Amino acid sequence: LMVWLRRTTHYLFIVVVAVNSTLLTINAGDYIFYTDWAWTSFVVFSISQSTMLVVGAIYYMLFTGVPGTAAYYATIMTIYTWVAKGAWFALGYPYDFVVTPVWIPSAMLLDLTYWATRRNKHAAIIIGGTLVGLSLPIFNMINLLLVRDPLEMAFKYPRPTLPPYMTPIEPQVGKFYNSPVALGSGAAAVLSVPIAALGAKLNTWTYRWMAA
Repeated sequence: LMVWLRRTTHYLFIVVVAVNSTLLTINAGDYIFYTDWAWTSFVVFSISQSTMLVVGAIYYMLFTGVPGTAAYYATIMTIYTWVAKGAWFALGYPYDFVVTPVWIPSAMLLDLTYWATRRNKHAAIIIGGTLVGLSLPIFNMINLLLVRDPLEMAFKYPRPTLPPYMTPIEPQVGKFYNSPVALGSGAAAVLSVPIAALGAKLNTWTYRWMAA
């Protein structure tokens, strides 16, 4: 019975985090990035995605103890997001504009850290968390640069759920920060480490609660 309860709690947590990551992805910004909110949106996006990825990925990886499960978790997030964003395609958005964040390479770095340090949990938290935070904004910027005519598409397909005060206006690129990738990577690298520690601690709490 306890084994069944432990497994149920584990899979429930994975589903909850993966679903939340999907919702966070949709709400943290897509084409808003290409409007007046450009750099601010990308920095917030980088932090939110890095922390959401690392908390679930390290939980899953430490639960199984097998390097590779972080990338598997990132794949789950990717699939969930593609399915959720398929609804946007039905609303008339071109599918190549509905961008899915690139999580898998960053999760692979977390797996690699865990494997290279011979399954050292603390190294995974500190080194792996830092690598996820540093790399994810870079991968996603490359991903966004491949979008077809992003600024034109942003104005051609305004999001129907936007409140009036967030309606796209004339772009002011570089208005807030000179380098959103550098700022996003720096902030995400710092914040991903304590969030990774939280994911590891949640794994411990799960076992203790089930064993109580």
